[in-house]
Amino acid sequence: MANLFEKINTLISASLHGLVDRALESNSPKVLDEYIRQVERNLEELEESTANVGGTVKTLRRKYEEFTAAADKLDNDIDALIIGGKDDLAIAAQAQLNTKRSLAAEYEKQWQEQNAQYELMIGMRAKLQGRLMSIRQEREHLLGLLQLMESKKIAAKTMKSLDQIASIGDEQISSLSESIRTRLDREDARLEQATRNISDQIDDAVRSTELERQLEERRKRLLSNQ
Repeated sequence: MANLFEKINTLISASLHGLVDRALESNSPKVLDEYIRQVERNLEELEESTANVGGTVKTLRRKYEEFTAAADKLDNDIDALIIGGKDDLAIAAQAQLNTKRSLAAEYEKQWQEQNAQYELMIGMRAKLQGRLMSIRQEREHLLGLLQLMESKKIAAKTMKSLDQIASIGDEQISSLSESIRTRLDREDARLEQATRNISDQIDDAVRSTELERQLEERRKRLLSNQ
């Protein structure tokens, strides 16, 4: 999971300006196509993982609610047993109540932890889907720009970025490149605002997963030495 989070964070953080400039430099949309393929692969994996975590969240919540309901019933039963003078049965029921309350608390803790990760993954999925939509749109605009440049016999190999293209004299080409730049700026601003805290959240999730892995290794080592 940690590796998936890291890959998605890299894809979300990728500069769309940089991708478009590299495509212009090579006079080909291949660099955008590769980015799109990577996003699609990781988005598919993320969606599957999100569904699995979502299922776990529902299971943990159901378990928490079941044990809580059972504990509440036992709590009422104990009162009735005490009133009825059945102290031995009340003691046994109290022990069961303690166990069920402990299990309910553990399920609640796991449920909350998994739900926090589930919400994080949903947010990551939304950002990645938005990124994919944007780069697909800019790919089409880039193709139009490349075709226009070719038709006007402009030496595309001398153009390394949208900044350089926007400075040339042809009004139609300059306008199209500036339009691409404006949309990319808007997308970068929107992404920065929407994901201001997501990198920190991903880092926390990665660190948490790593700590769990380390504890599991320690547990196995201790058990093997017994």
